[in-house]
Amino acid sequence: MTKVKHIDLGLIDYKEAWDYQESLFAKNIQRKIDARNGFPVEPTENFLLSCEHPHVFTLGKSGDENHLLFNETFLSNIGASFYKINRGGDITYHGPGQLVVYPIFDLDYFFTDIHKYMRFLEEAVIRTLAEYGIKGDRYEGFTGVWLDVDKPTARKICAMGVKSSRWVTMHGIGFNINSDLDYFNYIVPCGIQNKGVTSLEKELGRTVEIAEVTEILKTKMAELFNFEFEA
Repeated sequence: MTKVKHIDLGLIDYKEAWDYQESLFAKNIQRKIDARNGFPVEPTENFLLSCEHPHVFTLGKSGDENHLLFNETFLSNIGASFYKINRGGDITYHGPGQLVVYPIFDLDYFFTDIHKYMRFLEEAVIRTLAEYGIKGDRYEGFTGVWLDVDKPTARKICAMGVKSSRWVTMHGIGFNINSDLDYFNYIVPCGIQNKGVTSLEKELGRTVEIAEVTEILKTKMAELFNFEFEA
């Protein structure tokens, strides 16, 4: 069975985590290139990184800067940073209380289908929410996980954006657990107008331990992707 190494990065600066992702991502890609060229190489590795970030807004490569509702001075005043990054998707927010998960997977171990990969990430979150008695769902035309998709109260609880090359993935999901939702007022989240955001804390009316949610999500991902974590 495929092995995945889980690394808990704790509360980590966004750029530091991004650089770490890039190093793992680049190493896997280089190994695949070398193997294709007939050089003896070690096999690629699969990682699942989990963390929280200080307040930060990130804009995907196809994002619209008009979805930033602030200037640099305001950004400084609210103690947040901003990065243009190399994932898909538009603008999103990360901050304390949000579970961020970055799978650095070589999909050759699983399946070479990015659409299916995104649906599996969504499904892992949906199954995690079910453990708390919450019905998560997909919203046609949008990525991520939503609640009450067929009602005017539709709201997003988990955003997603990934990058892949040679079937190696990076970036991933931002799952609102105990997030300060006020920070979403400073952007048009994921470029989607007139839709709300929520958190597990808001839905349950209580704070939830991020470590607890992380363990449940890890289990759901292992079941869906059929892998086991390294000891």
